Amino acid sequence: MGGAQGGDGSEVVVHPLEPIFDEASRVLVLGTMPSPKSREASFYYGNPQNRFWRVLYALWGLDLDASEPQGPDYVARRAFALERGIALWDVLASCAIRGASDSSIAEAVPNDLGRVLGPAPIERVFTTGSTATRLYRRLLERRCGMPCTPLPSTSPANARMRLPDLVAAYVPLREAAGRAREA
Repeated sequence: MGGAQGGDGSEVVVHPLEPIFDEASRVLVLGTMPSPKSREASFYYGNPQNRFWRVLYALWGLDLDASEPQGPDYVARRAFALERGIALWDVLASCAIRGASDSSIAEAVPNDLGRVLGPAPIERVFTTGSTATRLYRRLLERRCGMPCTPLPSTSPANARMRLPDLVAAYVPLREAAGRAREA
């Protein structure tokens, strides 16, 4: 959902997606704000060039392309995350942003994480990318009383990290989700 266009090419964006979680969610993964392509797809990490889902599937030894031969299956992706105790949302409820450029974010308004932290027994919070980490720490960490574990961005803008590097960096997410499910 877009809003007013700023003189610098930024647009005020109100977060259009509901959080993904259930009563078994133990790990919360927070991005910054859905990209234009994710908003168009109406799903988290919906840009086909974003490697988030590829990384998530690889953490559990699965190949996303083999799992979804006909293209993105958002129902299956949602179920995949929930079956592993992973909740998804974003740090921001709204902001001014140019395209998908996190570095252009202004007028940041945080999401009310109580919507997830209240009903779901979240044990760990992970943030994807440096901007999500910085904004979480500044706007939400004290309020939530839970530190975040930073993970690298899976965005195509993070071209310096290859898929195997990202998968290795995300192992703490798999370990936290696995420990939470065992408890």
